[in-house]
Amino acid sequence: MGAWQLLLAGLVMLLGLFGVLVPGVPGAWLVWAAVMWWSLHVRTGAAWWLLVGSSALLLVTQVVVWQLPARRLRGVGLTRRMVAYAGAGALLGFLLLPVVGAVPGYVGGIYLSERLRLGGHGPAMASTRGVMRAVGTSVLVELFACLLIVGAWTGVVLAG
Repeated sequence: MGAWQLLLAGLVMLLGLFGVLVPGVPGAWLVWAAVMWWSLHVRTGAAWWLLVGSSALLLVTQVVVWQLPARRLRGVGLTRRMVAYAGAGALLGFLLLPVVGAVPGYVGGIYLSERLRLGGHGPAMASTRGVMRAVGTSVLVELFACLLIVGAWTGVVLAG
């Protein structure tokens, strides 16, 4: 597999990670499709195991997200700016502390957005809790699964 194809697969995965944060975009399936495309071109044992593992993980993730209680998004104050801050925080956390850093980065991004909007610590914390109850849990589960897959793919690519 050439460097351009590898870069393209990585960019599709990155697009999928951002797609998890945007409602209506099938981010997890973009990540899975990039892994599948890469596996079909590389054809090694590690690539096939990564495809099988990512397929199983995403199926379990979809069941977990489906089982989580649906909450109303109206009244929470979910804005595009908040989504951008949460995504940037998750990406920064992922880069600083691979995989597990995405969770505090995601929550920190929401808090920072609310702190800038509301001005104080108390109201920002209350709003962050409300957002996390309404939308954060399901997005966080899906984002964490996708970050695990992208991290595993990066490890396989660097090891190979």
